[in-house]
Amino acid sequence: MEQDMSLFQYDLIRNDLLRELLGSEHEQILYWGGKTIARKYELHTLEDMIDFFLQAGWGSLQIQKDKPQIKILELQGPWMGKEDKRCYHLEAGFLAQQIEHIHSLISEATYETKKKSVIFHIHIDKHDPVNQ
Repeated sequence: MEQDMSLFQYDLIRNDLLRELLGSEHEQILYWGGKTIARKYELHTLEDMIDFFLQAGWGSLQIQKDKPQIKILELQGPWMGKEDKRCYHLEAGFLAQQIEHIHSLISEATYETKKKSVIFHIHIDKHDPVNQ
């Protein structure tokens, strides 16, 4: 019950209040917010990202594909299902920035929602190094 209450509180802020405050720019601002959080909490491995997601209460992240130019990660959480209406741009921005930091190459993340999970596709541009 306690976890349900904290999920409810989180959903109120994230899905209701932020969407109302940010309006039509909600998804873009969350994406850049995720990138900002990633800069503050720089990680060094995919395993570190998995641990971070658990600690942040963002869900259970699993590696589906780990190739030089694409990473595919699956996110699951107890709130997911047909009632889940949240966007996952915050998490996508966070993952894109972490991968960019690790590889020093410009990276971008997109996602698709499934019935009980979210699949993130992080694309790494091997021809576009990050300016250090």
